[in-house]
Amino acid sequence: MKVMAQLAMVMNLDKCIGCHTCSVTCKQAWTNRPGTEYVWFNNVETRPGQGYPRTYEDQERWRGGWIRDRKGRLRLRDGGRFSKLARIFANPKMPSMADYYEPWTYDYDNLLSAPAGDQMPTAPPRSLISGEPMTIEWSANWDDDLGGSTEIVPGDPVLKKINEQVKFELEETFMFYLPRICEHCINPSCVASCPSGALYKRAEDGIVLVDQDRCRGWRMCVSGCPYKKVYFNHKTGKAEKCTFCYPRVEVGLPTVCSETCVGRLRYIGLVLYDVDGVTEAASVEKDTELYEAQKRIILDPHDPRVIAGARAEGISDEWIGAAQRSPVYALIHEYQVALPLHPEYRTMPMVWYIPPLSPVVDAVARDGHDGEDLGNLFGALQSLRIPIEYLAGLFTAGDTAVVEKVLQRLAAMRSYMRDINLGRETQPHIPQAVGMTEEQVYNMYRLLALAKYDERYVIPTAYAATVPGSVEETGCSLDFEGGPGMYESGPFGEASGDPVPVAVETFHALQHRQTSDGMAASESRPSRVNLLNWDGRGTPHGIFPPNGDGR
Repeated sequence: MKVMAQLAMVMNLDKCIGCHTCSVTCKQAWTNRPGTEYVWFNNVETRPGQGYPRTYEDQERWRGGWIRDRKGRLRLRDGGRFSKLARIFANPKMPSMADYYEPWTYDYDNLLSAPAGDQMPTAPPRSLISGEPMTIEWSANWDDDLGGSTEIVPGDPVLKKINEQVKFELEETFMFYLPRICEHCINPSCVASCPSGALYKRAEDGIVLVDQDRCRGWRMCVSGCPYKKVYFNHKTGKAEKCTFCYPRVEVGLPTVCSETCVGRLRYIGLVLYDVDGVTEAASVEKDTELYEAQKRIILDPHDPRVIAGARAEGISDEWIGAAQRSPVYALIHEYQVALPLHPEYRTMPMVWYIPPLSPVVDAVARDGHDGEDLGNLFGALQSLRIPIEYLAGLFTAGDTAVVEKVLQRLAAMRSYMRDINLGRETQPHIPQAVGMTEEQVYNMYRLLALAKYDERYVIPTAYAATVPGSVEETGCSLDFEGGPGMYESGPFGEASGDPVPVAVETFHALQHRQTSDGMAASESRPSRVNLLNWDGRGTPHGIFPPNGDGR
């Protein structure tokens, strides 16, 4: 057993309201420069729907992820070295701009320069790529809130795999939102697909990144990723992807999408896994066995053998402690309500999801029944038109029994907690019906409904704690010409470190700035101050003229 650490995320789909705040803040922080107009490291999809890029889940078309050959070995679905060499200069197995969307702006100048006439002038759309007038026909969010659309929904690759009755009654059922980022897989096919070795998985925390210096723009990583979360910047000629906001998590801060999430549906934590078991787990014969196989390689951080193995691999006690407090491990293993997205791709994704239960409750209540009665909820799970099969197609490679078990646990939690909230005697048989104790149900409720900031985000820092006046500045490998918006103050604060082009604010500097009367930077290490977001703490030298008495 070789123990390694992996930062992971869980999203509670019951809480997602489809506001897209996470997408917008990620866009502003990481992809607000030329060449990335169509790039969304974080996007929120309406389900059922085709997703972004269009029909990305159709691996018969896009050939992403891994497959198991007749000898039980893993092979890239897109082909090996010779296949890639044959088409290294022309790669047809990737989405076109039409499958994403052609980014546009509006010709606002026409509003001012149009000649006088009978009609009000308009601002027609123009392509950000060619500059020519265009007709808007698709976007990253085109199918938003159109779960019952007869035009878009039939193209959903997951929907095509389930029965005709569901398709026929789809307009009568509910929809839900699915936020997506890079999965930062344990077994990433994008890394294996890259001919130049530019993509790599960090050994210390499992985050998958692109080395911009080594990237040659072959775009095999775009083909190899089954989630299509690697993008090509046509201005720089380099591949780019979600970085899990590593400059933030290195200092204990959550990702931008998590920090700004309105529904507080995201959880970030550390898990320990057995790297020696990855190949075996990803190579199990049946797709429906992949969920349990992936769970098996995620190790119990309280096990003395795991702790000893982690220490042998150089994992610090601070990180081991973070893994023991991890909300991600609790939701995956202790409460068993989190599921991976498309485990059948065999990439071992590490962004997990809690399937939605709220529409089930609404459907029961709409018929005049008690929407939180355990018996009613259990019965409704079997009769919903959106079917457990659809959720299973997303999260368990079609295994409906696992999804049903998760929904039953969530339903049991609601029924059990209703008695507590109404001041009634608890009913121990409710958690027992789903294989849980009363304490487990209550703790799961607290984590899903009431968890505080430091309970949802248990992120170990990459550096030892230091006093606020001596915080060491970190560099950024993404600081290059046309890089992802990290010049000037960047998205991480204005008062950190020396006056260098990149300023990454550490957790300790942030805490000091928010709790002290002075500036975060010391007099001996002055920092530039951005007056656009200056919080008023402290007075930068020379900003105000002295008074008559010399003060």
